[in-house]
Amino acid sequence: MKVTRQQLNRATLARQLLLRRETVGAAEAVRRVVALQAQHPASPYLALWNRLAGFDPAELDAAFSDGTVVKSTLMRITLHAVHADDYRAFREAVHPTVRAARLGDRFTASGLTAQDADALVPELLAFADRPRTNAEYEQWLGRRLDPPPGPGAWWGLRHLTPLLHAPTGAPWSFGERPSYVAPPMPPALGDPEVSDASLRALVLRHLEGFGPASVADVAQFALVGRGRVRKALSALAEGPAPLERLEGPDGEELFDVPGAPRPDADVPAPPRLMAMWDSVLLAHADRSRVLPAGYRPLVIRRNGDVLPALLVDGYVAGVWRPAEGGIEATAFHRLPDGVWEELAAEAARLTAFLADREPRVYGRYDHWRSKPPALPDGHEVRLLPGP
Repeated sequence: MKVTRQQLNRATLARQLLLRRETVGAAEAVRRVVALQAQHPASPYLALWNRLAGFDPAELDAAFSDGTVVKSTLMRITLHAVHADDYRAFREAVHPTVRAARLGDRFTASGLTAQDADALVPELLAFADRPRTNAEYEQWLGRRLDPPPGPGAWWGLRHLTPLLHAPTGAPWSFGERPSYVAPPMPPALGDPEVSDASLRALVLRHLEGFGPASVADVAQFALVGRGRVRKALSALAEGPAPLERLEGPDGEELFDVPGAPRPDADVPAPPRLMAMWDSVLLAHADRSRVLPAGYRPLVIRRNGDVLPALLVDGYVAGVWRPAEGGIEATAFHRLPDGVWEELAAEAARLTAFLADREPRVYGRYDHWRSKPPALPDGHEVRLLPGP
């Protein structure tokens, strides 16, 4: 069966709860969408605001506080918020990537070897029996090792060790000075068979939340080698509940979970004001499923920052930021008046949502607007007023 690019777009939006706001709890929503990028503490909250009817941020606060939803370094060696039930498998699946990326020259320049790091992980987990700051972990390393390691030791170890970010307070549960704590059941690290089994679980979850997907898509999402992903998909495609095999718009092989939603291509997709680094923009090798190729450099900046985007008819059509009096929206092409009216309604709701927490959310990224790339002919900037 061949699927079009538009069908892929609608399938992903449906699984990401972006065709309509759903009436489910925050933790269940995180489980359904698989993973929310969490480099900026506000982003998981804005991601759920876009996806849930009547979303109360206090519900996500509570989920972080009681450990139902956890924040940690996971896919792409990036901070994600995931359901606690997924954390262990996700961390085991990406451990080889994390280890290779964080125990290189910068780490060994501290005077430690990769073998030293592996030996320290169990001790670090024991020390992380309660939330502790970077300074406390660095002091522990200084007491534990003689001579004390140089800079780079804790940088590598805090990624290698499966630690959770502990909530530190308002406005979005996590502040600028992180604390780390051990998970209740630490992942099993260093066992290739465990890692491969967990990768199969991660692949299934990716397909459930972002599918249909190719080998390259899953590899991009997890930052795992394509050979490992191909092996995992082959095993799942031949297993007791075999995956569906589809043909993508350019002839590539795609995989999907049997029975997963694939709506008609003409199902309406309402406008949304997406969070910075929203996962739906980053979960595929071919990001044109949601982000038109010509707009990619306007949204994803040189250092990898992904600006808050306007989603119109299921595709990125511009960017937004809070401004005095409302939301400043920049559309990369002309939009119908009716779409602007829908965006204005979203902006009024978003302004009200941010008012009690951080009205100028993402303000520290305004430097990207001081020297913006050349915008396409026909672009338009509007101030969408708050309530």
